[in-house]
Amino acid sequence: MSGPVYQYRFMIGFVSTTEPAPDATPVPTADVDRSDPEYRAWLKEAVRKVRAESGRSADTHLLAFPLPEHWGIDLYLKDESTHPTGSLKHRLARSLFLYGLCNGWIRPGRPVIEASSGSTAVSEAYFAKLIGVPFIAVMPRTTSTEKTRLIEFHGGRCHLVDDPRTVYEVSAALAAETGGHFLDQFTYAERATDWRGNNNIAESTFHQLRAERFPEPAWIVATAGTGGTSATFARYVHYMQYDTRVCVPDPENSCFFDGWTRGDPDATSDAASRIEGIGRPRMEPSFVPAAVDRMMKVPDAASVAAVRALEAAMGRKAGGSTGTGLWSALRIVAEMRAEGRTGSVVTLLCDPGDRYLDKYYSDGWLAAQGLDIAPYTRTLDRFLATGEWRE
Repeated sequence: MSGPVYQYRFMIGFVSTTEPAPDATPVPTADVDRSDPEYRAWLKEAVRKVRAESGRSADTHLLAFPLPEHWGIDLYLKDESTHPTGSLKHRLARSLFLYGLCNGWIRPGRPVIEASSGSTAVSEAYFAKLIGVPFIAVMPRTTSTEKTRLIEFHGGRCHLVDDPRTVYEVSAALAAETGGHFLDQFTYAERATDWRGNNNIAESTFHQLRAERFPEPAWIVATAGTGGTSATFARYVHYMQYDTRVCVPDPENSCFFDGWTRGDPDATSDAASRIEGIGRPRMEPSFVPAAVDRMMKVPDAASVAAVRALEAAMGRKAGGSTGTGLWSALRIVAEMRAEGRTGSVVTLLCDPGDRYLDKYYSDGWLAAQGLDIAPYTRTLDRFLATGEWRE
């Protein structure tokens, strides 16, 4: 069995491109007079509705993964599947809509457009419907049918493309044709979220840990699609002066690991990620490599084995990105145990598995993809039973 690759690296001199290309920056158009009382009233009401939605949403649970207490290591999953739209991307969509509204980019009656692999678009369709604007999701044709159904359920329209690498250009073109706004999560995710606090995912996690036996985790494991979540965690940790480290696992067919390891902001991948929601063909502007401490390259079969192990251990189905993070988190637990260290580790339950019954929970899909999860399942079963990690 070929195991995952692990790397630590200080990214001195490697600065992520965090400003969009000039032609990617939304340009205010002359069709809306921003001093017009009617527009100002619409804007105030739209912002009120989005902020009120946040006030109605309780925080997400921090679930304890069952490990032997005598190991002296606690593992938690921040369950983002309990958001109204069922995923971690609900937080991002709310931030992106507030960012677009307050910048004057989202306008009454004009469509909002997004390039997405599905979950972000589900959440954005929800917020578009909330403020009464049209929504178009530009997605790979391989996106799960359940995500497509959910986008349409919330009133959105799906625009499917054959080549995942074209989602950016197609989204920008649709925005230009319709006079709408391209939200561009892959550029704006890391800046639309207030990483210093304001109940972001990092502040919430540390608040929930405050009464645990290890309130300051040794590691936080956050997978990357846009890179916004890992950036929020890493920045918050540095801002609060914690000793916590941040690890970003990367699936197959993604360039983040190679770009981070080589210090190459121009790294690319020719194939599309099979783990929906994470892994990208280019180094996204919202991925901030210099902020994180470690990356892991995780085989897709290991990710699937991990989500099935999660169901066996906790009775919860989750998406493949959760499996990528859980595999890495358990590997870190094994390292800590082998080194005689105690502490806590946090990873994310990103979205529910019922969106992927025809993929990660389908043996037929695994066979069609040439994925053999048996060796990784044995590794996980052995570790959870004996504390011994062998690949």
